[in-house]
Amino acid sequence: MENKKTIIVVGGGFAGLEFINQLKHAHQYKIILVDLNNYNFFPPLLYQVAAGFMEPSAISYPFRKILRKHDNVKFYMGELLKVVPEDNKIVLSNGELNYDILVMASGAETNFFGNKNIENYSLPMKTISDALALRNVIFTRLERATRIQDPERRKTLLSFVIAGAGPTGVELSGLFSEMRAHILKKDYPELNTEDLGNIYLIDGQDAVLAAMSKKTQGYTYENLKKYGVVIKLNTFVKDFKNDVVYLSDGTEINSRNLIWAAGISARTFEGFKAESFGRGKRLKTDAYNLVEGYKNIYAIGDTSLVFGDKNYPEGHPQLAQVAIQQAKRLGKNLKANTWKPFKYTDKGSMAIIGSNKAVTDGPEHKFFLKGFIAWCVWIFVHIMSLVNFRNRMRAFYDWMGYYINKDQSFRMIIRPKEKIKAESEK
Repeated sequence: MENKKTIIVVGGGFAGLEFINQLKHAHQYKIILVDLNNYNFFPPLLYQVAAGFMEPSAISYPFRKILRKHDNVKFYMGELLKVVPEDNKIVLSNGELNYDILVMASGAETNFFGNKNIENYSLPMKTISDALALRNVIFTRLERATRIQDPERRKTLLSFVIAGAGPTGVELSGLFSEMRAHILKKDYPELNTEDLGNIYLIDGQDAVLAAMSKKTQGYTYENLKKYGVVIKLNTFVKDFKNDVVYLSDGTEINSRNLIWAAGISARTFEGFKAESFGRGKRLKTDAYNLVEGYKNIYAIGDTSLVFGDKNYPEGHPQLAQVAIQQAKRLGKNLKANTWKPFKYTDKGSMAIIGSNKAVTDGPEHKFFLKGFIAWCVWIFVHIMSLVNFRNRMRAFYDWMGYYINKDQSFRMIIRPKEKIKAESEK
């Protein structure tokens, strides 16, 4: 077929890959996937890489291998710089591409709310690089603490402040608590219990896991407290400088480690009309994911703000299930050329707290699971969500090894030589 339409998909996350999967046999289209990285990764498990419980390859996979059997899909590695709608093209860091249809699935990035100190010195958790950087920081500072005699300096190095009590913040808090209880005693005999700093979980809302049910929030709060996590709600981080975290209630926490999981915003690109952007810098779309003001540009996933779903008049939450369902609907619409509006189906939400402890809310909070049963559900759902069988088996092996031995094996500090030298001189 000579008159194939070219679809460019920007972003190979949940939304981008699901959209491509829907059209992999639709030979009326030629599809080009554009991404800054050459691999897909699974964001919900980044924190496990950061804490050394999993290796990066367990949650990531090369695009070219994923797309190997998609004969109508090509991959182009490059950074999107600009969209030129009047010429139906995009400008990349290493070239230009023309399209008939553009699908923006570019996801979201960390939102520092304009605070430059937090942006420059905190540790975000959005990419594989972020997770590896955090892993290096954690274990470098543990090693340094073994050489320091001043107990106050040790506590500053070993105190962790986590901003944001959503699933990522809760899961990190629980994981750090388990590390402190089971691993530090084994691997760092130079450190006494009194040398260890606190784990703080900070959130501006009045509950942990604010988007989940009251039962879930209560169970999570109580178990994190049992783990020794210091939880401060109705409080936000104001600033971070000179190894001090400043909170809105006047509290000052001596810590070198501020982990930022407090907010996201959509990535923005030059070329779109200013009126096309809505709350959170998301591209405003109609119920068919068509970006306002354009005839052939669509947005799906975290970068889209869809209007027309009566159950979500202010737009949908930035969740994986929303992205996947939007991608499926748009893919089916384009494949069959019969257009149905997007309507989100809530499939529930979950978070893990620690070994044998997790929480699961059913759709629309109709039921609630906790403890070991919820933990098993969490394990199953996350394993099945990984991109292929190899990743699933590797993740399952890692989790079972930790469950049995209360230990993990990926605590290596791997970074460029000059960075190791610079860090050691601080």
